Amino acid sequence: MRKELREKIIEVCELKIDQKGSGVGLSFYAFFKNKNDQPEVLMEAARWWIETHQLDHFEKAVRIRDMIKSGA
Repeated sequence: MRKELREKIIEVCELKIDQKGSGVGLSFYAFFKNKNDQPEVLMEAARWWIETHQLDHFEKAVRIRDMIKSGA
């Protein structure tokens, strides 16, 4: 996964955790605006989320942040 996407995922996860606590869940759509202006990057995140790690639609932000930081 490209560095910019990893950084964005960590940033969004930390923001959501700060706002709503460590139990907050999110989907990979949380890292994108409501419009599909970056289809390649969206598909990269979807592949990581769905194909590579077979995650549920909603996962804890803490788990996603920690996976990204560990290089998963």
